Amino acid sequence: MLITPAYAQAASSGDFLGSATTFLPLILIFAVFYFLLIRPQQTKQKELRRQVAAIKRGDRVVTAGGIIGIVQRAREGAQEIEVEIAPNVRVQVVRDTITGVVKAPAAKDTKAAAETKAD
Repeated sequence: MLITPAYAQAASSGDFLGSATTFLPLILIFAVFYFLLIRPQQTKQKELRRQVAAIKRGDRVVTAGGIIGIVQRAREGAQEIEVEIAPNVRVQVVRDTITGVVKAPAAKDTKAAAETKAD
């Protein structure tokens, strides 16, 4: 009842090609994750940082709490901005809590929408 030694290591000759083929699937999986998940997220974060740095009066913003408001005062380099969330209701918001800048509809789109409602 003696256990015979395992010969699994003998199958690998110890050359570079044998070890490379074992790591190749892991390298491919990491490359797929990088190009499909990590890289797009980094570009999205970079764009958000650029938008938050360029916030000016009149921009519509969304905070981390889901509040949508219009920027009333934003000083260059200041961490806090003043946002109007309802008529005559203004709050101070930290720049880092802004999760998005909402694009205002273009003047053309507003005219088209007004004409459609009138019909």
